[in-house]
Amino acid sequence: MDPSCMVFHYGQEMFEGLKAYKTEDDRILLFRPDKNIERANNTNDRLCIPRIPEEDFLQALKEIVKVDAAWIPTNPGTSLYIRPFIIATDPFLGVRPSSTYKFIIILSPVGAYYPEGLNPVKIWIEDEYVRAVRGGLGEAKAGANYVASLKAQVKAHDAGYSQVLWLDGVERKYIEEVGAMNIFFKINGVVVTPVLNGSILPGVTRSSCIELCKSWGYQVEERKISADELFTAAKSGELEEVWGTGTAAVVSPVGNLRKGDVVAQIGNGGIGELSQKLYDTVTGIQLGKIAGPEGWVVEVL
Repeated sequence: MDPSCMVFHYGQEMFEGLKAYKTEDDRILLFRPDKNIERANNTNDRLCIPRIPEEDFLQALKEIVKVDAAWIPTNPGTSLYIRPFIIATDPFLGVRPSSTYKFIIILSPVGAYYPEGLNPVKIWIEDEYVRAVRGGLGEAKAGANYVASLKAQVKAHDAGYSQVLWLDGVERKYIEEVGAMNIFFKINGVVVTPVLNGSILPGVTRSSCIELCKSWGYQVEERKISADELFTAAKSGELEEVWGTGTAAVVSPVGNLRKGDVVAQIGNGGIGELSQKLYDTVTGIQLGKIAGPEGWVVEVL
């Protein structure tokens, strides 16, 4: 690649992330790849990158997984991570959309996200830095979103916290998402998650958990929720569970929230009943052990 390729200088690139799973009867499954393809093309639209026809995208995913099927691990919690991405390749210095692009897919076996069990994480609510605002790139799967999060991530790690929970970039009071996950709260029996407002990534696991919770009879609210409301609910005991959702972890229980000098412990600090049920159900569908809603898994082999 030419050192003047536009991706190096102006950041025009899109990426996605999904996984392939091997079932006990040696089938290979993808989990809701149509949702990743839809999100990829929405990101392409936002970044002035040409859309990829959905059937071509899906065929590319299937074919490369078939070629590398032997690399899919089978130990509990393991899978084959799939990273499709597009980069701008014009050798040109100037702010405009590129005229040429490369569409690339790379794969890697990944180990269990929780090798020692589904242990709750500690979350740092960030009130100094801003990751995204409405009208920006928050809802796009673009590298710029992630590099903008690194400074706060380092600060949180230095304080002993594993993830950053972002506030909105305007009023700096409403919960948005964790650095690598969407976020959910169970408050007095009601499942609450921040509404998609243009600065939050529309997660595939997020939408799956919403659909499952509704099918189980839970009231689900997609709305604005402030940090103050969370800490008030934690103090009164109404904040029963907190969990993140994403491709890597599937469901990540949260046992501790901190904002400034205020720390709230969630429940007894362990994983909640609904968090565990969601994790067991989604991973069960991904591994072909549970029959999920129609179209949620695509068989490769």
